[in-house]
Amino acid sequence: MKLKTFTYQSSKIFYRTVGKGKPIVLIHGFAEDGDVWKNQIEFLQHHCYLIIPDLPGSGKSEMINDMRVEGMAEVIKEILSFELQSSSAAAEAEGVWAEGVCLAGHSMGGYISLAFAEKYPDTLSSIALVHSSAFADNEEKKANRLKSIEFVKKNGAFEFLKAVITDLFTETWATNNPETVDRQIEKSKDFTDEAIIAYYQAMINRPDRTNILKSFGKPFQFIIGEHDKAVPFEQSMQQCYLPDQSHIHILRNTAHMGMFEEADKVNKVLLQFLK
Repeated sequence: MKLKTFTYQSSKIFYRTVGKGKPIVLIHGFAEDGDVWKNQIEFLQHHCYLIIPDLPGSGKSEMINDMRVEGMAEVIKEILSFELQSSSAAAEAEGVWAEGVCLAGHSMGGYISLAFAEKYPDTLSSIALVHSSAFADNEEKKANRLKSIEFVKKNGAFEFLKAVITDLFTETWATNNPETVDRQIEKSKDFTDEAIIAYYQAMINRPDRTNILKSFGKPFQFIIGEHDKAVPFEQSMQQCYLPDQSHIHILRNTAHMGMFEEADKVNKVLLQFLK
């Protein structure tokens, strides 16, 4: 695996690349970093070219001036431009790169993927929304996010995140895999209050992008957790029928973290989708 950095808006951005073949960008979600895809990286690196960023404010990447989902989508565009210009990517530009890149976004990463597709649809071959939604927040969701911002301001990001991370998993899975849950909680210590607040503000202010589902014209994959509290099952199903080409996969034993909870299934359906 190659570790890469570049400067964007005077900020350091970090990402990893590994594998060979069809390019896919794995975009992590809120209060995560690229390591959240570790199960998929281990599997997919033998089949395609993986690009795994740490979003601004996450992992080893610094915050940027524009922390909206649209601003973070521009970071993904910069990464792809850099990769295409690199010697290894340029050699394949007439082949798999010319066919376009697949974006796979988990949760907030899906919001960023849709913002990217709105502006740069011709650069993409397909999009996988992993526990994510094209709908804007409703008023109840916005109110809850504003309450979370106030909690972070008062108590700090870590006190907030350690209270909510466990609920991203099903109770049974969290009980049976405490080391994974504890690791995610421990990693959340690295997030600043400013980054968590910026992410919440970005999610509150993002527009409805169901029009992208209708107009994109290329394949969409929806990976849905039946027990997901963050992106409710009913909402996930409502959007699946909007694209011309939908690949729908329901994880019956999963909440919001299928990359861990049913990793083998996620690996297989992602690979099948890419093929």
